[in-house]
Amino acid sequence: MTSLATPVPAPTLTAGPRRRRRSASTITRKTVLALAAYVIAAIFLLPYVEMVIVAARPAKELLSRNFLPTHFDWSNFSTIWSTGFGGNLATSLQVAGGATVLVLLVALPAAYYTARRKFRGRALFLLLVLATQMFQPAAMLVGIQREFLGFNLPSPTLSLILINAGFNMAFAVWILNAFVSSIPIELEEAAVVDGCTRIGAMMRITLPLAMPGIVTALIFTFISAWNEFLVALTLTLSAPDNGRPLTVAINNYVGQYSIDWGHLFAGSLIAMIPVIVLFALIEGRVVSGLTAGAIK
Repeated sequence: MTSLATPVPAPTLTAGPRRRRRSASTITRKTVLALAAYVIAAIFLLPYVEMVIVAARPAKELLSRNFLPTHFDWSNFSTIWSTGFGGNLATSLQVAGGATVLVLLVALPAAYYTARRKFRGRALFLLLVLATQMFQPAAMLVGIQREFLGFNLPSPTLSLILINAGFNMAFAVWILNAFVSSIPIELEEAAVVDGCTRIGAMMRITLPLAMPGIVTALIFTFISAWNEFLVALTLTLSAPDNGRPLTVAINNYVGQYSIDWGHLFAGSLIAMIPVIVLFALIEGRVVSGLTAGAIK
């Protein structure tokens, strides 16, 4: 009699070791990416750390080769206010805030009208608005100075508000036009049917839905006006020291024969605080505004 031998199955790899190898490789990849991210972040943060150290370094140790001073001296952050820095901060807030409000007041109606009305020459109008972004302030500096001297405005601050608003108007109109165009007009028509006026529908329906775009235009306009230097330096030559914007005031710490490093870096750090606070308050809406339309 012959007996049939049952075949013995070949050994196979279990799912356990394979899963462990995959999880180990995933952990390694995540660790490498995290370390690379920390290294890149440290590279970008190093200049700001250096600014803090120099601002807190005693004057007698400015030429020292040690990265850290023997002791930190924070007097630069208190004595800088005696140089009129508070007035410079107030001037920059007036210029940046005034330019931002003026841009929104003009750009919102213009963007709404160009998005909702299909008039003849609409594409040409938007193209001309975009073309204004091609002109650099440095190329128009002489003409701007002569023009505003001819206007005989009461203060350089008002001139800077108008100029910064003009520089940022095109960007605001374009980005707000895109946001308003992405909102279905049927929503406004339904509000009109329910008894709203056209302006009421715009205020209650369109503007809240376009708020990410409004906030994006706001933050970019504020930062651009806050950091503007060339026109501010030209138009405030006859202004008192405490009536100039921060960008010009900080530049005054660089002299012909010496540089006040302590006040220079202390003033630069203080000048960053309003922008950081503003961006922290509306950061969520800025991110949603920049990514709007990316996912259908």
